[in-house]
Amino acid sequence: MEKVVLAYSGGLDTSVLIPWLREKYELDVITLTANLGSERDLPTIREKALRTGASEAYVEDARDVFVRFFCWPALQAGAIYEGVYPLGTALARPLIAKLLVDVAHRVGANAVAHGCTGKGNDQVRFDVAVAALDPSLRIIAPVRDYRMHRDEEIEYAREHDIPVPVTANSPYSIDENLWGRSVEAGILEDPWEEPPEDAYAWTTSPIAAPNQPEYVEIEFDQGVPTALNGETLDGGEIINRLNRLGGAHGVGRIDHIENRLIGIKSREVYEAPGAVILHAAHSEVENMTLSKDQLRFKAKVAVEIADLVYNGQWFSALHQDLAAYVASSQRFVTGVVRVKLYKGTLQVAGRRAQHSLYDPGLATYTSADTFDHQAAAGFISIFGLPLRTQAHIQWLGRSSDDILRLSAGEVAGGPRSPIPS
Repeated sequence: MEKVVLAYSGGLDTSVLIPWLREKYELDVITLTANLGSERDLPTIREKALRTGASEAYVEDARDVFVRFFCWPALQAGAIYEGVYPLGTALARPLIAKLLVDVAHRVGANAVAHGCTGKGNDQVRFDVAVAALDPSLRIIAPVRDYRMHRDEEIEYAREHDIPVPVTANSPYSIDENLWGRSVEAGILEDPWEEPPEDAYAWTTSPIAAPNQPEYVEIEFDQGVPTALNGETLDGGEIINRLNRLGGAHGVGRIDHIENRLIGIKSREVYEAPGAVILHAAHSEVENMTLSKDQLRFKAKVAVEIADLVYNGQWFSALHQDLAAYVASSQRFVTGVVRVKLYKGTLQVAGRRAQHSLYDPGLATYTSADTFDHQAAAGFISIFGLPLRTQAHIQWLGRSSDDILRLSAGEVAGGPRSPIPS
């Protein structure tokens, strides 16, 4: 019997796939469960896989790899999809794909499988990443192939006596790792409905959060977090502590109407206290140490990398090229940021950097001022020359009201409503 390695989380989709792959595809199922920092009971998940029909069940501890090769590069890049989503699930998929390929090679399987639907993003991420790492492997997606719906999966699990963590009354689809927790389905599919509190697990409601703010100092070395409040910690512990700390203050809740790669809009709810705090702090160190031109260009790179990650192109040559630029940009991003957490809000309260471009002598308005004020007049004259030239040639004779209308986008010669005096 041919072998298939199934990406197995123990959730609804993958739980029903073990017997499904055996029955419908006549394959020997081997499961791969990746430990990326969620609080799941991994031994129980492994036992469940074997009890449900898997011939072998691998559990890989990839937390350090996840932080070093995925979370930190994404943080250094400032990769946040559509300005709000720190890409927790999207970052995990290429790593899980690598582990799938590794286990397939180890056990001699010629196929891998996942439980993604036909209209989600993860199917693309898994398929593209696996093909980049080993295009000879067959990729099987039963939920997509058979158009399996969640209510049908729940019924299939009931008929086959498979314990699953969802019911018809609580049909959330949940994914979580160190970098964040995603929740979808159920009542969340109605974008008018406020997410109920039972959708959240990591964060306290801001209303119930402590009445006193809490401060945390985060140290960075070349764009990588290294310590909290003066205590040097490994990456996983830094993220875990900030998840707990931020979550206790209601920080890190995200409710997003998201544009999926597949071409539809979806309502996504995320919890990512650690990622949200770290992105805000990292950005402040960059503001201190990168020039205006560097910041502007890097913002464009951040959007591009976020799209590449979201779209499943982590292993693309373009991402490798952009990652090299990001690494170069972080040479002087070393410093400390003090963050204030209070009632669901995050505020940067202080920042300092070893290679800061903030010069107190130039910034101050006191007698310690070293700025050359006399140079400003000549600078303004040269800077404003193109505008003065255009005004003299093209706007001569126009009233200030006409110029105001044009500057607001009103077409010349169009309707002319009076301008209030």
